[in-house]
Amino acid sequence: MARVPSHPSAGHNNPLVNRLVRVGYYELEKTIGKGNFAVVKLAKHVVTNSKVAIKIIDKTQLNEDNLKKIFREIQIMSKLNHPHIVRLFQVMETEKMIYLVTEYAAGGEIFDFLVKKGRMDEPAACHIFKQIVEAVSYCHNKNIVHRDLKAENLLLDADNNIKLADFGFSNHFYEGKLLSTWCGSPPYAAPELFQGQEYDGPKADIWSLGVVLYVLVCGSLPFDGNTLKVLRANVLSGMFRVPYFMSAACEHLIRHMLVIEPEKRLSLNQIESHKWIKQLSEPITKRLIVDVNPMMNTAVIELMLQLPGLDKDMIVNKFRHFITRLVHFGVSEPLLVGMTPRC
Repeated sequence: MARVPSHPSAGHNNPLVNRLVRVGYYELEKTIGKGNFAVVKLAKHVVTNSKVAIKIIDKTQLNEDNLKKIFREIQIMSKLNHPHIVRLFQVMETEKMIYLVTEYAAGGEIFDFLVKKGRMDEPAACHIFKQIVEAVSYCHNKNIVHRDLKAENLLLDADNNIKLADFGFSNHFYEGKLLSTWCGSPPYAAPELFQGQEYDGPKADIWSLGVVLYVLVCGSLPFDGNTLKVLRANVLSGMFRVPYFMSAACEHLIRHMLVIEPEKRLSLNQIESHKWIKQLSEPITKRLIVDVNPMMNTAVIELMLQLPGLDKDMIVNKFRHFITRLVHFGVSEPLLVGMTPRC
């Protein structure tokens, strides 16, 4: 199965980025991703040793429209707090750069997992797919469509749980209002996008989810082609191969997601209640939201008091200063509880 980019990627070779060794409170380590005008670095918090991913964006290479998209991505990610969505912790901006500090998914992409280990058996695929559906459902309930659901944007944490990533094509949607911008990766794109029609954002996400499920279970794409023209014809036909090892229940679910007519596709509620999804007894994840005020977090303060040269007033004042300096839609997370301080 070949990697499918959402858009052409020229990589990033900014000498300034290559020379960076520290951003804010984070020491930069290896490069873990590259894209148009951006590079993603693994980084470590200098106090807690917590691992994060920092997306470094070169503003000088962006036109006004692309810059607006970046800030839309930041604005959307700042609203999301779900166990199966990559968290945005902090945003920093300089004259030339934007730094997005996000949760680090140590398990890497589902795509790489499938390339290395092959297709999943259905119980494993069901476990993963349920988490993906939960994440997408959470977004849709906030009137946000992802528009680039694919194996490359589905990450795994250290415990092999899903983290939905890359909201670069995401947008808000409103009841009864259609979207018009082509977004995403062609092999995962819904037929209405290939036809150049205005489209229902959530229904387009449902189609992409159907492709994702097929990829998890089969280890290959349902629709493929050597050229975009051939791929388009295959998608518009709605016909795909069903391998002998796919169960009837799984086939039923996929066929009712990969429906040419958007209005006939299953809703997310119908997907969650489908008999194939229900085959596992474990319940849908209940999201626990804890509002954390880092200035008043006793555990954090006690931990930091173990560091030499710090007192309580200094810690609280530093946090206040740090938080007020966050740019645009910055989100601060302590990332401290349970960590060992480095002395």
